[in-house]
Formats: sequence, structure tokens, C-alpha cells
Amino acid sequence: MPAPQSRILVVEARFYEKIADSLFDGASRVLSAAGCEIERIAVPGVFEIPAAINFAWKSGRYAGVVSLGCVIRGQTDHYEHICREVSRALMDLTVQREMPHGFGILTCENGDQAWERADVGRRDLGGRAAKACLAMLEIRNRVAARG
Repeated sequence: MPAPQSRILVVEARFYEKIADSLFDGASRVLSAAGCEIERIAVPGVFEIPAAINFAWKSGRYAGVVSLGCVIRGQTDHYEHICREVSRALMDLTVQREMPHGFGILTCENGDQAWERADVGRRDLGGRAAKACLAMLEIRNRVAARG
């Protein structure tokens, strides 16, 4: 796990506010238990997450990033475009910026599926995304230590 002075950025889409809060609860529990300092940035929707992460990552202030949000399928193909483009943008940032990242964006058919995944008492995908970020931070630090 990272050193206690590690600052982790959590960028969350607030379009589905209660789901976002639940995802954040799970992520913050994991990060706090690991001794991390958490900085939280809210964006209107999932589409804005990659740009916010890019702006913040350039500052050099963060050891890692957790992205949180939810996209629920509607009656148009908007869902397909948003999910694909956001996922691709986040993968590109993660690889190009060598950024330890935990992906916690839910892509669901309906609200029930979203709650199943967001609820800290059930699947807790916010907590899982935070664990992924910490694992990638540990891997990066281990590889860097080998020189």
C-alpha cells in the first residue's frame, strides 16, 4: 500500500448524485484505511471525467486517481458513445501519463443494477476502484525502486 502521505484524486460524475455518493463512500473508506489523503473533484457527468483528470494530473500533486460515475442505458445510442469514449480516454490517460488509476464508472442497463454495484454493502465498486488504484500505485513504486 502507498505511504500515508499519498494524495489520491477522486473525480466523480454527479449526474446520479446518490449513486455517486455511494461510490465515493466505498472509495473513501478504502483510501482512508490505507492512510491516503483524498481530494475530491465533482464533474457534471461521466463525459467530463477524463478532462478533469487530465487538468489535475498535470499539477503533479497526486499519487493516483480514482474515477467514479454511472451511465445507465436509455432509449438512444448515447450510452454506447459515452461508455466507449470515456473508457478509451481514461485508458489513454492511464497509459500515456503513467497514472495509477482505479476505474469506477458503472455502465448499467437500469437503476437496480447501478445500486447493486454502487452499494458499499453489496458489490462496492467504489471501494474496488480505490483498491485497484492502490494496487497500481504499489506496482509502479515497486518497478521504479528496481531502477
